[in-house]
Formats: sequence, structure tokens, C-alpha cells
Amino acid sequence: MPLIRPSTAQDIPAIAAIYREHVLHGTGTFEIEPPSAEEMAQRRADVLAKGLPYLVAEENGQVLGFAYCNWFKPRPAYRFSAEDSIYMATAAHRRGLGRALLAELSARAQQAGVRKLIAVIGDSANAASIGLHRALGFTSVGTIAACGWKFDRWLDIVLMEKPLGWAQHQAPQIESPE
Repeated sequence: MPLIRPSTAQDIPAIAAIYREHVLHGTGTFEIEPPSAEEMAQRRADVLAKGLPYLVAEENGQVLGFAYCNWFKPRPAYRFSAEDSIYMATAAHRRGLGRALLAELSARAQQAGVRKLIAVIGDSANAASIGLHRALGFTSVGTIAACGWKFDRWLDIVLMEKPLGWAQHQAPQIESPE
């Protein structure tokens, strides 16, 4: 039975290996060189330090995917909007694990105060990621054509959004400075 849970430091080698495959062979990320496990650990620590979720999908003790969100932009006005990232091992494709992982990420992001999840999907031909996001309530807000160069070709990015909680219908509860 698959388990969606918060990531731990022990998951970093598996997370780095999954991401390495996507960097080297996929267009869902525009990174060219796979980051080291140490770099992936630092990135995870940054997300967690912001109080945001970083989850894994595990089955029989094996990490088959990971997902996290991070602030969309660093300026304070964006503090309720986060960009999601999700990567699955090849063995996990078309099994519903990505859907479960992204659904749990959305729920935990909302609990953390995120009111808008934004997907920046590499490659407009990435039907699996676009379909996954659409199935979980994301709507398309546009495509930026030919903005990334990887594998000797131009790649688009697809922008999608999903409101969470009260989203744009209610002002956020903001503590006033003392």
C-alpha cells in the first residue's frame, strides 16, 4: 500500500536519484546538470524552513516520488502563492501515486497558509503533468513559448493555477506589526 508522508533526511538519496533522471532525460525541469544529494538536501531544508510541505510517496520502503512547494516569488505580496513541484520515478508512472502525492501536497500547502498553487510545467508537450494538474483542479492560465533551451530545442512552459481555501474571495488574516 503506498504511503504519502513528509520527507526525511534519509529520503535525500532517493529524491536526488529520481530528480537526476528527470534532469538528464526529461523536459519537466529545465535544469541541465543534476544537483548533488547535498544540494537537494539544502533545497529541502530551505522549503521546510519556510514552513512549507516537502512530501514523498513510498511503497514497500522505496521512495517512488516527491513533491514540494516553494514561494512563487520572494516579495512579501506573493506570500500566499506557492509553486508546486512533483517528480515521480519511472516505476511509479500511471499508478495514481502522482495524483495522491499532489492532492496531499495541495492539502498541506493550504494548511500552511498557501492560497494559490501555481504550476510552471516544463514543455507544453508534457501531457502527463498537464493532465495530472488538470485532474486535481488546476486551470491553464497560459503558455510561454520557447523560453527554455534543452536537448537542442526550444521548450515552452505551461502555467496553471489552483486556488486553495478562501483564495481570492476573502482578505487574508494578516497580523499587524507591533
